[in-house]
Amino acid sequence: MYHTTGFTRDRIVELCALVDAQSEDVGGASWPPILGLFDSVVVTLTYLRRNRVQAELAETFGVSQSTISRAVTALTPVLGRTLAGYVPVAEDLDSQTQYIVDGTLLPCWSWHGQRQLYSGKHKTTGLNVQLACDLNGRLAWISDPVDGCRHDSAALALSGVVDTLDPGNWIGDKGYVGNDMITPIKKPPYRDLLDWEKEFNTAINKIRYLIEQTIANLKTWRILHTDYRRPLATFTTTISTVIALHFFAIS
Repeated sequence: MYHTTGFTRDRIVELCALVDAQSEDVGGASWPPILGLFDSVVVTLTYLRRNRVQAELAETFGVSQSTISRAVTALTPVLGRTLAGYVPVAEDLDSQTQYIVDGTLLPCWSWHGQRQLYSGKHKTTGLNVQLACDLNGRLAWISDPVDGCRHDSAALALSGVVDTLDPGNWIGDKGYVGNDMITPIKKPPYRDLLDWEKEFNTAINKIRYLIEQTIANLKTWRILHTDYRRPLATFTTTISTVIALHFFAIS
């Protein structure tokens, strides 16, 4: 169960209790009776963790594909609301802590008429999120998603995190040049980098691996790493739910 959902059975039972309590507070939430709450949560977690085709899940659980779809559709937003308190916001970041920042594209199908989702850097469509971790590699914050066409620097500005915090001692890649962060030195058009500049860039990149590792850990949720197949209107909610589940898992 852990290798398909990312959670132990005890942790899933805890999650079910939270979902059940939250559902009562909002007047009840529905999930397929044939599955029940526990299996509906397992189905949803498996779908989000592995991005498996719903017909495969239906075969595994001995139900119809439409039942799997109803479980995922019903519980994805409920899980996000239930675990929202585990997700740090920009105001939770410590002004005295040095953070490493980077962005990543969460891919989706190439919908016609949705050109704002296209990322020239990644040559595909998706939504951009910004992440920050500390120098110990601890994930500290993830932004709300924005259109994939947004450059990392613009996406960070839209998140509002730099409105209240001074990023002067933060570390980023060359995409954040101009944000007063510590970034690698770009090669001038008229000369090669000097030896000390190359050494500086090497030192920065040896630290930046922490945020790359943090992003890789987030994308063990395959729904954020491989093309999103459900309706585009549900993608933002799914991203928010996975982020909440990720923080819940590392809490």
